[in-house]
Amino acid sequence: MSTQPFRVFLAVVALAAPLAVVASAPAAAGAPAGRLDNPVITWDVNAQTAIWDVAAQQPNEQVRSFAMVNGAVYDAVNAIHGVAYQPYLVAPPARGDESVPAAVAAAAHGVLVALFPDQRQRLRAQYDAALADLPGGTAKQRGIRVGGLAAAAMVAARQHDGAFGDQQWSTGTEPGRWRPTPPLFLSQGAWTGHMRPFLIPHAGAFRTPGPPPLTSAAYARDLNEVKAVGSATSTVRTQDQTEAALWWHDRRSASWEIKRQLASTQRLDVLHTARFFAMTDLIVADSGVACFSQKEHWSYWRPVTAIHLADDDGNRRTAADPGWTPLLVTPPFPEYPSGHACGTGARMSFYRHFFGRDDIAFSGSSVDSGTTRHFTGFSQALTELVGARIWGGVHFRSADDDGARLGEAITRYVVRHHFRPRG
Repeated sequence: MSTQPFRVFLAVVALAAPLAVVASAPAAAGAPAGRLDNPVITWDVNAQTAIWDVAAQQPNEQVRSFAMVNGAVYDAVNAIHGVAYQPYLVAPPARGDESVPAAVAAAAHGVLVALFPDQRQRLRAQYDAALADLPGGTAKQRGIRVGGLAAAAMVAARQHDGAFGDQQWSTGTEPGRWRPTPPLFLSQGAWTGHMRPFLIPHAGAFRTPGPPPLTSAAYARDLNEVKAVGSATSTVRTQDQTEAALWWHDRRSASWEIKRQLASTQRLDVLHTARFFAMTDLIVADSGVACFSQKEHWSYWRPVTAIHLADDDGNRRTAADPGWTPLLVTPPFPEYPSGHACGTGARMSFYRHFFGRDDIAFSGSSVDSGTTRHFTGFSQALTELVGARIWGGVHFRSADDDGARLGEAITRYVVRHHFRPRG
């Protein structure tokens, strides 16, 4: 396989076509898939508790954890179902009559304990309670063994993968270069672009064309747009746009709720829920690796910096406002491309592929905004996200558009090369 970079914009036309490379099977006829009888959904909720409610991981950390949990769960469930699809890492030996709920519990628990050893006691109590609800016997024990092997393979595979490394962002004082932003002036997350990906060949395999030149009309349009609508005191931003900006910025991430909601409303059985969750989370994790690699490459300044220093950017169409502040707190890393757009672009394009349509309604709630937002389809949600990062004052439009295309390109690569049907 060639490891030459996949230029994002060479694939834009192809990305507009339906992603129909891998057929995605929904639930078997009459198969229930609600949270109460789908252990994959139950353990995704448990993973969220460990990852966010207790550990409070940041978004670039969360995606790795979810990918590890659901990648292991998928390998366990897939093995018991006769390896219907390409395994992610392994296909533990299975006869097909193992307890799937036991396997899911063992796989998820094994990864979560490795990720969060400080939560060992709480996770063990959760695991024991899940197993206590299952009938005893050899099927249960064999299921535990299959799940344990899948978890062990995942934990071993992610040893020394570059996560939480000591890399630092480069900074500069020249126009266009990133530097830490108010109010906290932090620099975090540079290791993300150096982490070994889950599925794509390497971190630099997907690239973006770069932000518009500072002296261009496109740059002036970007800056003046976010300056007007992204200010904390904007008079042109609507109440709905304000709520959308807060909703999409919520670090609890409504995307987790949406992922589970789709599995339930589309009545996915356990195998296809496991495949759906694993593909979603591994694709999104790799979109983060590629995106942060590009952030490091371009090292581009944030709107709050650009607007404060607009008199020095060489563009006669822009004007400085040293007192300008964004609606949202600016994340502590370079601006271009948008990480949220990379992840949401990957997520929403994968959902279109998996379900074979774009017009599935869904919703999600946010504590930060105190609202529930409703969407008529996946493209609509992505379009709103692109706007929301501008309305929040933390991104230029070019960073959102190019980030979304980067995420879509990664989805296209993954569905062509991974998780394909066997036989």
